[in-house]
Amino acid sequence: MMTPVPAAQKRRKFNTQKFLSIIDGGRTISAFAKKRTIFAQGDPSDAVFYIQKGKVKLSVLSKSGKEATIGILNEGDFFGEGCLTGQPLRLCSATAMADCSVMQIAKKAMLEVLHREHAFSDMFVAYLLTRNLRYEEDLVDQLFNSSEKRLARILLLLAQFGKDGKPEVAIPRISQEALAEMVGTTRGRVSFFMNKFRKLGFVRYNGEIEVHSSLLNVVLHD
Repeated sequence: MMTPVPAAQKRRKFNTQKFLSIIDGGRTISAFAKKRTIFAQGDPSDAVFYIQKGKVKLSVLSKSGKEATIGILNEGDFFGEGCLTGQPLRLCSATAMADCSVMQIAKKAMLEVLHREHAFSDMFVAYLLTRNLRYEEDLVDQLFNSSEKRLARILLLLAQFGKDGKPEVAIPRISQEALAEMVGTTRGRVSFFMNKFRKLGFVRYNGEIEVHSSLLNVVLHD
């Protein structure tokens, strides 16, 4: 099975934030307070976004009005890249999960930089490939793993487990309804498993959710 490690290494070697801060024109930096909408489903798709600070939730709304969370993005992630493939309208909504600083790069400027700067282009392609692998893993997780394992994996991903060698990471409080949407189960099951994880010392509530590395045992245990 392929591993995203080489792509991750390439991203670490290239200082994306520094590079984007010096490109000429076509970019703006905006602050978004927690729960503020960055763009909505159906808005014109005309720019790529880069998270300088904070967390962003991607969600879709069905015709019947049901909302589903399809992704949580962190500092250093891109989103809205569908515009580069000719996508005319946003297929999802992006909302700040915490106070965010987000760089907006106009479609034209992004395409020019990708064609001109090979190091940036290589990094961006590696990033997209890594995220595509994540989506494949999400699908396998949804098809074959129990809801308890899926919840544990979601919490570890939200906490960016393994990044910078941090054994415990706090994540902004997220509703059990949102977790249930991401896991594909009921709020009652999420509540049951969260209480179980807390009693076992895998998570701790303190305004935020502190995720301990020991939660990995749930994912690895058959």
